[in-house]
Amino acid sequence: METNPSHELALHIVASQFAALGSEQRLGVLRVLVRAGQDGLSIGALGERSGVTGSTLTHHLKILVQAGLVTQTRRGRSMICAAIAYEEVLALSRYLLNDCCADCASSAESHDHG
Repeated sequence: METNPSHELALHIVASQFAALGSEQRLGVLRVLVRAGQDGLSIGALGERSGVTGSTLTHHLKILVQAGLVTQTRRGRSMICAAIAYEEVLALSRYLLNDCCADCASSAESHDHG
């Protein structure tokens, strides 16, 4: 069986992203950022809204950034903001739904008779 290197790389990336979401706190942080929109939030505001603060928040953000699901930027002298990486999160959703219902009997019948 031949393997597709780009598919395997994609599978590796997707697995990494799902692993990053394997923590209730990280998933909560990501959901807060989704709600905040593309401008993101300051670290302080993110901590207040998510209930995760200090070094714990820093740790979780580092994992989400490494997985490509969150971006961080500086605004002003030292304020760091975090925002969701929308394209990456959308790609992760598409990965889950890409083959939706492909093996369902009704789907196979419609392809056979269509």
